Amino acid sequence: MRVAVLTSGGGTNLQALLDACRPPQPASIVLVASDKPAAGALARAEAAGVSTHVITDPTDGKAIVDALQDAAVDLVVLAGYLKLVPADVVRAYDGQMINIHPALLPAFGGTGMYGIRVHRAVLEAGATVSGVTVHLVNEEFDKGKPLAQWPVPVNDGDVPETLAARALEVEHQLLPVVVLAAARHGKPVRLRSSMKAFAGADAPDLDKTLRGP
Repeated sequence: MRVAVLTSGGGTNLQALLDACRPPQPASIVLVASDKPAAGALARAEAAGVSTHVITDPTDGKAIVDALQDAAVDLVVLAGYLKLVPADVVRAYDGQMINIHPALLPAFGGTGMYGIRVHRAVLEAGATVSGVTVHLVNEEFDKGKPLAQWPVPVNDGDVPETLAARALEVEHQLLPVVVLAAARHGKPVRLRSSMKAFAGADAPDLDKTLRGP
């Protein structure tokens, strides 16, 4: 499976994917695109020998689709991409585009909920558990079908930065699992008990997590 990663930042999730998607794995990162010309993710891609692309107009869906199709992309991964994906891109990659979000959706998602803002909102709400969600992308922020969720505890004394660091460690583990599962099945799939095989006995019950209380 040929994978493109769209990102706006430093690319630590991209690095996790680059490390995980190496031969003989069934997925490879073939394109990294960013709306930020100076994004650290582009430098990571170049260092790994992966093609890069700068999205000069994030609202120009045709240009984004053209770049993805030129690279013969099968799966699009949003990893810290902060722009709303245009509707024509969503249509072109319907069911083949995923996003990672640093909370247990549907809580703490939507417009303006990204990065440290998410973790600040979690703490201000008094939540005792946060987490990470990988979901399909549709035409609204964070509204697509969840594929996998992994809870992250909120500890006494947490500040947004400490909670963010704990969640980011989980992101680096969960996103590659979802991408490699998609490669094995030919499309993104909902992960359930298969997470046990990845993380062992300490893995959360994803069936329960996805169902909710």
